[in-house]
Amino acid sequence: MSEIVRLETGSKTGYPLSADHDVWPGVEDPAALLDAIADWLAGYGNQATRRTYAEGLGLPVTAADLAEWAEPGRHLDTWRTAVLHYADALRLTPSPSPSSAAPPPAPRGRLRAHHWFRWCVTRGLDPMAATSADVKSWLDTLATADAAPATRDRMLATVKALYGYLADTGLVTGNPAALNRRRLGLATAASSTSGTVTLTTRQVRALYTAAGTPRRGAGPLDTARAVAVVALFTLGLRVSEVCGLDRSDLHVTRGRRALRVLGKGGKTRVVYLSVPAENALMSYLSARDTAAASRETTVERRTQARHAPPSPLLLTRTGNRYQRQAIWQLLRRITATGGTDLEPIAGAMHPHALRHFYVTTAVEAGAQLVHVQADVGHSSIDTTQQTYDHAARAPERSAVDLVASSWFPDDTTAG
Repeated sequence: MSEIVRLETGSKTGYPLSADHDVWPGVEDPAALLDAIADWLAGYGNQATRRTYAEGLGLPVTAADLAEWAEPGRHLDTWRTAVLHYADALRLTPSPSPSSAAPPPAPRGRLRAHHWFRWCVTRGLDPMAATSADVKSWLDTLATADAAPATRDRMLATVKALYGYLADTGLVTGNPAALNRRRLGLATAASSTSGTVTLTTRQVRALYTAAGTPRRGAGPLDTARAVAVVALFTLGLRVSEVCGLDRSDLHVTRGRRALRVLGKGGKTRVVYLSVPAENALMSYLSARDTAAASRETTVERRTQARHAPPSPLLLTRTGNRYQRQAIWQLLRRITATGGTDLEPIAGAMHPHALRHFYVTTAVEAGAQLVHVQADVGHSSIDTTQQTYDHAARAPERSAVDLVASSWFPDDTTAG
């Protein structure tokens, strides 16, 4: 990629463009960053939410704006592909660039120039290398621009959610926006509790049951696949790890079925299958093999076995490897059919919630932190501890019922 240069101040849209048409000044790998953003946005089922988050980060959300942003990258196939991926996530169709005679788009909002990615461009900062100090400096800029505390808090929450996803996928090493909101004086910062959904055992059981309940338009293989997906996530796996699993990663070690999981930093770990995960996965693979056998002759199967590339552990209906956004969408569809137990989280369910559930449940059940760390592939035991500490506390760890009983006697003592 050519050398990154200064920002073109005359850009019609104000989106990151440079004087010699580099696609995103300051960013070492723009296509990789935009691809990851598209995957993250696609995980939200509500189209309005996707656009709100994109706009809040300083990204184009109209076809006209996107066309100008894409234009400088027409000679870069990877960039063009990433832009189309992003457009698909927002359901946009890039239109031809406006002529030079057309007026520039009207500015939207007085803080638009201070949205995160635009702020990074004006400072030549690669967002993938941003630190907590950079985020604090950005918040100071917003405060100077008279952004209300609630506005700053909302913008910070969007950036934090994005970096949480980038960290989970291994594109960044940590979340620079994971700051203490109370110390920053932001309006909604009531505690250090994470925004991640904290699932109960009842909700996980309901999710597993919902996955195994036939849905309209879903055949037996689709149902078996859905159960296997939910069961795999109850092992504490990252979504990228689940998508990357090959069938050859399933093996037996120490007399028990397990998976070889490739985690962050290229580190491989062994993840043992629980009874429900083993049952679900083996049932799915058996159903898949049966369906494949009915479509192929013996000669075809032998030929494919000799020449086929590694087979993904999970296959889509079309026979392809699952992508992250497809996993997110599947979990959202399952959650939407899960009844009253899952109704409160139907719009917020995502794969990381089950990973979060694994850590918190294991620790509260008495598992040693070092064992949980090894299970989920945290690079540091501090990360495991923080994941547990930032979860909403289990009700039994609260004194609320004890206090209530002191002034509100139950029926057995009332009188």
